[in-house]
Amino acid sequence: MSSTSSAPPWDVHRLPRAEGSVFLVTGGNAGIGYFIAEQLSATGATVVLGCRNPARAEAALTSIRHRVPGAQVRAIRLDLADLSSLSAAVESLEVSALHAVVHNAGVALDDPPRRETGDGHELMFGTNHLGHFALTGLLMPLLSAAPAARVVTVGSFAAKSERLDLDDLQSRRDYQAKRTYGRTKLAQMYFGLELDRRLRTHGSSVESAVVHPGGALDALTPSRPPVHVRSLGARLRAAPAALLVQGKHAGAWPAVRAVLDPAARGGQLWGPRLFSLRGAPRHEAAWSHLADTAVAAGLWDASCDLTDHLRSLGARPSARRRLSGPCDASNS
Repeated sequence: MSSTSSAPPWDVHRLPRAEGSVFLVTGGNAGIGYFIAEQLSATGATVVLGCRNPARAEAALTSIRHRVPGAQVRAIRLDLADLSSLSAAVESLEVSALHAVVHNAGVALDDPPRRETGDGHELMFGTNHLGHFALTGLLMPLLSAAPAARVVTVGSFAAKSERLDLDDLQSRRDYQAKRTYGRTKLAQMYFGLELDRRLRTHGSSVESAVVHPGGALDALTPSRPPVHVRSLGARLRAAPAALLVQGKHAGAWPAVRAVLDPAARGGQLWGPRLFSLRGAPRHEAAWSHLADTAVAAGLWDASCDLTDHLRSLGARPSARRRLSGPCDASNS
């Protein structure tokens, strides 16, 4: 993520070319992930959609190819809720190097009851955070094989008002669907920033940044049939909201910039320009609670214990906490 002082102003409609690069977008078949994949495919890069549902993946591929003639885009089956399946998913990439991964996929439950993955983890925490944590560990050799590769983690504005309880990461004592979702997105954001700190400590060429889409509504999102169809009625009803929020196509812009902009840096947070809710993407100050490195380190240790991944990045020497357990190992 090197700086280029002579680079022209960033234009979301005139993206830099990226031929020869390979980008993986988890959850690239719908929502913000779809638009991240569509926009990245317009750069000439090879874009791989990591999707759980093959039929939905095929619909997204068809839509992207229609919108971007000549798009180099394909899909792999990726189920972040099933940790044992991730090795096979990475193998199916069939590439020697990966230039960026966008951690976008996620589960959002609106109502109780609390549900668990097959591994026994709370479904949203297990999918949104632990799945991406383990996937990153498996992808690290491919990322390290590319020059200046990037890990871009998509958080949520909903995480700004949440705080992590390291003693109840699985929401066994305090499960409220919307709160738990916000906390899992917060966990992802802590992870993305902590990952970059550890990569810097280990002298890695890989960098990790965090983004959030601001306020992104389906009703303000342009149609991409059959992936997304917006009715005229929905568009009219949502028109007043466009003063404050935006569609999911615009919600994709911070992630796309974090992948492509030569001036972007690891450890940064990117979001919409206007009140962090809408507009062109910009680098913004990290939220105050995201600066709590003790929480980030505690989450890292717990995630390592729960997934048995990313041991090679071990402990940061500057982390002010008692360090013990498998995450402290110096080798995978």
